[in-house]
Amino acid sequence: MSTSLVPFNGITFTVHTFGCQMNKHDSERVYGTLESLGAQAVDTVEESDIIVFMTCCVREAADTRLYGQVMSLKNVPLRPDSPLDKRIVAVGGCIGQRDGNKLIEKMPHLDVVFGTNNLSSLPQLIKETMRDKQHHVATVEESSTEATELPSDREHSWAAWLPITVGCNNFCTYCIVPYVRGREKSRPLEQIAAEASAYAKAGVKEITLLGQNVNSYGRDLYGEPKFAEVLDAVAESGVDRIRFATSHPKDLTDEVIERFATIPNLMPALHLPAQSGSDRILKAMNRRYTVEHYLELIDKLRTACPGIALSTDIIVGFPGETEEDFQQTYDLVKHVGYAQVFTFIYSKREGTPAAKIDDPTPHEVIQERFDRLVDVVQQGAFDYNQPFANKTVSVLVEGASKRDARLLVGRSPQNQTVHAPIPEGMGISDLAGRFVNVKVEQARTWYLRGSLVAGPFDHDQTNPEL
Repeated sequence: MSTSLVPFNGITFTVHTFGCQMNKHDSERVYGTLESLGAQAVDTVEESDIIVFMTCCVREAADTRLYGQVMSLKNVPLRPDSPLDKRIVAVGGCIGQRDGNKLIEKMPHLDVVFGTNNLSSLPQLIKETMRDKQHHVATVEESSTEATELPSDREHSWAAWLPITVGCNNFCTYCIVPYVRGREKSRPLEQIAAEASAYAKAGVKEITLLGQNVNSYGRDLYGEPKFAEVLDAVAESGVDRIRFATSHPKDLTDEVIERFATIPNLMPALHLPAQSGSDRILKAMNRRYTVEHYLELIDKLRTACPGIALSTDIIVGFPGETEEDFQQTYDLVKHVGYAQVFTFIYSKREGTPAAKIDDPTPHEVIQERFDRLVDVVQQGAFDYNQPFANKTVSVLVEGASKRDARLLVGRSPQNQTVHAPIPEGMGISDLAGRFVNVKVEQARTWYLRGSLVAGPFDHDQTNPEL
């Protein structure tokens, strides 16, 4: 990077992240890039000379939240000892890519807008704004510098996001992602394997592979998907835990399903978005699978990995959804028995095909259906957790509970949230990023709670009870 950017010394910044894991990964690159140039990360808006918003535009609520937070900054004074004469506000991510200069028109006090392919341009954009006090926007569709090439400051030293693809080729009719993230592009397998190995050697305990559709990895490079080979390569790094997101059902192969049975460090948890339980609605969504095929995948997964924790996404109120369509979705959720379901009321995204479909269904009808679905979702999550009562689970400790600092919080192999009292004489710093065994005393809808019976350990401990 250019040494002309050294004037970031003495400047403070903070990053606010909305949306998916890919945005979280990009935010870590923003942290790493600005810190490498001398800037200092701080926790609050009041302390910040630069505020960066990494945005998501999948749902309308994200737009509303962004506008509200950016507009509120007008009333927050710059810190007295700031080397700048004006706070710099930057918006990046998917909303930045989608709206570009339109954001400046709506929010004149916004200084910098950068797109999903412009992370490396952020320092230069900020520097130009510092110099000429003008707005600067960069939303190119492709960049010569990939986000993975930038410095990174990870949120946790023991966990790492590892992107294997960027972009998406699926063009689901409700989704804006292909338009703001671009077409699918895979990273070379050798590059992924080397990065995983480096993380494992550096003490990373959990790697999460990222992509809009990890299952189609490699189709653009090798002519066919090779995600199963990615899992093999990352497993060979020796990292304790491997997870991935997100999977598209139409591309989930038998080879990938088999890896849940043959790779010990691949965690028994899978997010497999169904979106709807109606074949008619799935076709209108351009999802390119049927409910029958989806259920066949569920059966194969449970054969390969009994007890696997399945999660999904469901959209309620897609244009034209009838009561019969909704009931089929309700029945699917009840039949599968998910450990977790992320439920959403359909949000119209301008520029997508679904946004052009008129739907006379009253909002109160859609809301009533949504509420019915939430009830069965909560029951399913509760039922999934019950067999863990009185069992011992291995937990990777993330830190102290935000609600009660006397409790640690971590994740089981099935990705359940687990709470336990911090043992007397120990602090959370002794436990964070390490493994403990927790005897589960309470199995609730959204978490497990128990007491430590062993640990901490530097590596995951196989539990004979589960």
